[in-house]
Amino acid sequence: MNMIRILATVSGLTMVSRITGLIRETLMARIFGASAETDAFFVAFRIPNLLRRLFGEGAFSQAFVPILGEFKAQRSSAETKTLIDNVATVLVWSLLAVTVLGILGAPWVVWLLASGMQASNTYDTAVLLTRIMFPYIFLISLAAGAAGVLNTWKKFAIPAVTPVLLNLSFIVCALFLTPYVNPPVMALAIAVVLGGIAQLAVQVPALIRIGMLPRLTFNLRAALADPGVGRILRLMVPATLSVSVAQISLIINTNIASHLAPGSVSWITYADRLMEFPTALLGVALGTVLLPSLSEANADGDANRYAELLDWGVRLSFLLALPAAIGLWLLGTGLTATLFHYGLFTDHDVFMTRNAVIAYGVGLIGLILVKILAPGYYAKQDIRTPMKIALIVLAVTQLLNLLFVPWFAHAGLALAIGLGACLNAALLFIGLLRRGVYRPQPGWAVFLLRLLFALSIFGVALWFMNQQFDWIALRAHPGARVGWLALLISTSALLYFLTLSATGMRLRDFKRKI
Repeated sequence: MNMIRILATVSGLTMVSRITGLIRETLMARIFGASAETDAFFVAFRIPNLLRRLFGEGAFSQAFVPILGEFKAQRSSAETKTLIDNVATVLVWSLLAVTVLGILGAPWVVWLLASGMQASNTYDTAVLLTRIMFPYIFLISLAAGAAGVLNTWKKFAIPAVTPVLLNLSFIVCALFLTPYVNPPVMALAIAVVLGGIAQLAVQVPALIRIGMLPRLTFNLRAALADPGVGRILRLMVPATLSVSVAQISLIINTNIASHLAPGSVSWITYADRLMEFPTALLGVALGTVLLPSLSEANADGDANRYAELLDWGVRLSFLLALPAAIGLWLLGTGLTATLFHYGLFTDHDVFMTRNAVIAYGVGLIGLILVKILAPGYYAKQDIRTPMKIALIVLAVTQLLNLLFVPWFAHAGLALAIGLGACLNAALLFIGLLRRGVYRPQPGWAVFLLRLLFALSIFGVALWFMNQQFDWIALRAHPGARVGWLALLISTSALLYFLTLSATGMRLRDFKRKI
């Protein structure tokens, strides 16, 4: 199987997810604006997202997928199925306990995340929404576990498309449920739970087809006694600490934003959505494809293939992330206005969100490279090193907050995150080089020269075309905005790839077999 083709499939499905996600965000901005009510929702939604990172696609997947890949390569199908059964049993009972505790302790959790809201009615709304959404942690974490199994079996399509279901749930509930609930933003919380149910349910038939649908038991002690489960849990300890560091940074940033001007949490969140578009299409998609392949290469003892896979991922990151970063810098106003500048979303909201988008763009290459380089450690079942690096990055990010927030307000938070990600990527890269795990393949000098030349042409052309539009003045003409934005992006992207082709770079240079 061609890895470029698989990556294109995953990225394409992720593109559908992100497009529906942007439709969802546009609807939310139009219906709810950037207000205290939306601040309450975004704070509440970050809590299940935080724990999803721990129990779902974060720490759990980092520990589970490499060991599952090892079992699949070296053990019998029956042994592999037993491991999946026992892991699912432990995960289900652990998640049920966390969900119950979260619902009961919602007031304290919200205070920890956004103490600045306590003096207003926003705090009570955030607590209510948190309680409604806490079951999502249970649902999405099980869905992420199912995705880990399917990805190990090279069934990437279903896991990649599941986020679309959450976005569709948001869209339907925002349009049709909002008038019937009080406060109206509760419709979004209900959408989260319904979306989680759909994301889990859609993967069940795929698990049945590969014969790996887990069989749950009430015997938690027996499941914990499984040596494979024990190895996963031991790896999860440093993985949880590593992921927790990133989430602690997010909690601190949200808390800081809750003390800034009203709407700051929402501006950061809308900017985060725009930044997640290239991060998901490139970083998440590449990481999803790479981790099972790296785990397989490690299980086979093929060091050369391991190094080649990492180099392939890093080159693709540079090739695609750098023009995306330039696009965020130059089209920050156009993107924000086209997607969100309707209804209650004001001109001021556009500029405030645009500032955060530009700040995020500074660190986009770092945010994407982390998704590529970290699997280089995870596939070798080394999670402690990324954890130690994450601790360093946490300290540096908070120092940068002290420096940037007084000058740039909420945008300073985004800038600190981006620069911290660049430091994270640099330290991961240096560690892989020193160990000899990552060995740069021949041709890097020529590759970078071609890339810099194409980026220069791309940046100048995009800057010139962007100067022709007043995105704010086009508010009454959303169709024109969408058309012009699509024209600018497609024209500049075409020019970029034609320039690369003229310098001798070809798609076949990036073909790899999985």
